Amino acid sequence: MGIGVEHYLFVSLALFCLGLLGVIMRRNVLVIYMSLELMLNAANLALVAFSRFNNNLNGQIMVFFIITVAAAEVSVGLALIVALYRKRQTAHVEDLTTLKN
Repeated sequence: MGIGVEHYLFVSLALFCLGLLGVIMRRNVLVIYMSLELMLNAANLALVAFSRFNNNLNGQIMVFFIITVAAAEVSVGLALIVALYRKRQTAHVEDLTTLKN
């Protein structure tokens, strides 16, 4: 009795819930961004688990492309966060809601 797909899915669900909790509860833009990345990695873990236990590489190939796109997303997202911080001198969501000026 080894590790089954349900164990991987449980860990994936736990990571996704922690990420969702971070998005809902936190007020810092950087922490929210890291929580979104945690949710993305939880979905990647579920894809790899299904791929492994179905003996099909399609899920793992999809994860490879998701990680590639996520790397580009990280660079653009962090650049936006740094630009917002330089302009407003804050990283709290409440202070960034009035970005019209």
